[in-house]
Amino acid sequence: MAAKKAMTKAQIADHLATHAGVTKKLAAGMLDELASLAYKEAKIGFTVPGIGKLVLQQRKARKGRNPQTGEVIKIPAKKVVKFRVAKACKDAVLPPAAPKK
Repeated sequence: MAAKKAMTKAQIADHLATHAGVTKKLAAGMLDELASLAYKEAKIGFTVPGIGKLVLQQRKARKGRNPQTGEVIKIPAKKVVKFRVAKACKDAVLPPAAPKK
């Protein structure tokens, strides 16, 4: 059995257009605007209700190892963008396991 592939932007826009009763072009524009807004607001936190939240996080400097030479190297501190999945999304995708007896 072949594995399913993730939906493309065009497929998502088509689905939204069908269910919202708008054109595909408008639905694609809305997706673009949502992404643009998320990029702009991520530094203070951007939440998509029921799906999750984009947050900016500071990573501390640390020591690492070059896998080819084994040499210890210093990895500088940096900021990273993380996505925290909402509980509602986790429960919908991965239903809670039955309690153990």
